[in-house]
Amino acid sequence: MTFRDVDIPDGLRLQCEFSSAAQNSQGAANSGCSQTSSDPTHLTQADELLRPVFGVLGIPVDVLDLATLLEKIQTAFEMRVPFLLSTPNVNFLMMSRSDADFRESLLMSDVCPADGMPILWIARLLGVPVREKLSGSDVFETLRSAGSSSRGLKVFLFGGAEGVADTVCKRLNAEGGSMTCVGALNPGFGSVAELSTPQIIETIASSHADLLTVFFSARKAQEWLLHNHERIQVPVRAQFGATINIQAGIIKRAPAWIRRGGFEWVWRIKEEPYLWRRYWNDGCGLVHLVLLSVLPLVISRIWRTLRGEVNELVIDRSEGQHVDVIKLSGSAVSQFVDKAIPYFRQSLDARKNIQVDLSELRGIDPRFFGLLLVIRRILLGQGLILGFLGAAPRVKRIFRLNGFEFLLDSQP
Repeated sequence: MTFRDVDIPDGLRLQCEFSSAAQNSQGAANSGCSQTSSDPTHLTQADELLRPVFGVLGIPVDVLDLATLLEKIQTAFEMRVPFLLSTPNVNFLMMSRSDADFRESLLMSDVCPADGMPILWIARLLGVPVREKLSGSDVFETLRSAGSSSRGLKVFLFGGAEGVADTVCKRLNAEGGSMTCVGALNPGFGSVAELSTPQIIETIASSHADLLTVFFSARKAQEWLLHNHERIQVPVRAQFGATINIQAGIIKRAPAWIRRGGFEWVWRIKEEPYLWRRYWNDGCGLVHLVLLSVLPLVISRIWRTLRGEVNELVIDRSEGQHVDVIKLSGSAVSQFVDKAIPYFRQSLDARKNIQVDLSELRGIDPRFFGLLLVIRRILLGQGLILGFLGAAPRVKRIFRLNGFEFLLDSQP
């Protein structure tokens, strides 16, 4: 399958992040790849450090456009490597604050483009250079309408209300386009364990699909995807929420101008009135979060900029038998990420636990939090731990305001 019909630049270079956990189970050493359109090349796990991801209020947000995301998806299914796509919106953000397992499903994802204008606005206020929102509906519709090829994209539809997945499956195949439905299954209600039987997993695997789309509630879908991550043989997998109902014609999607203005939630309530309570609760929580976390971070960022308070980052790496200690002194901010990567890469290549000494750290920004999240993800895939030590009260406050105080609880 190709995506040239969506104006992907010729010769676009990309990095794809493979699932560390899945590869660890296969005994593979590679977890990332970089390729041009004519020369795919496997890289080492540590090259996932190049992923342009930022930490925003406790969750990862990737800065990429639709063309790059589609290239990543294409590479993953062509090379048959696990690729978990999550699209965090306000509901995802609020659930991640109270549900550690749900948050973990985002932290272990291969890519997390922002879905929802509030996430975009907050990210921009925090200095994250994200330019566009990429919802699950956007991705699915683009994959569905992409240019034809000799093989096409094979999709398996999992979940949804009774008969809805079958309806969408028939529509996709009747179109004769680039997306072919090779299976649809509504497993009914039940726990994640009850929806993860060997029969269900085998039914999905035997379809030989390229893309697995899951249509449960966000919480259950993310939990199911993480729970079955190493068992699923379909390379690209994602929770696409209400997309199944949009594709079936049960509900209509908001016009583009409403989505751009950040009022898609109003349209969703019009289409599905029962959602008002969820949006009310999420909205109240978001206001609270903006007042107590976002505004202090924005004021602090402006103040540091006006005062020029950016200290050179000094890095020292001490090797131990089982644990490497990497000391960060000064400002751990975006302009020094490239400087830090080689130090972390050495420890990752050595397959050791990593402790980050924060005793002389003066500041840290979303880009550096994103780097730490990637390091944590790689280490967990190796059965190792990223820990922290020496955090002063001021640094603990920075972690708390940014939503990453949970990182400080882990120790090798």
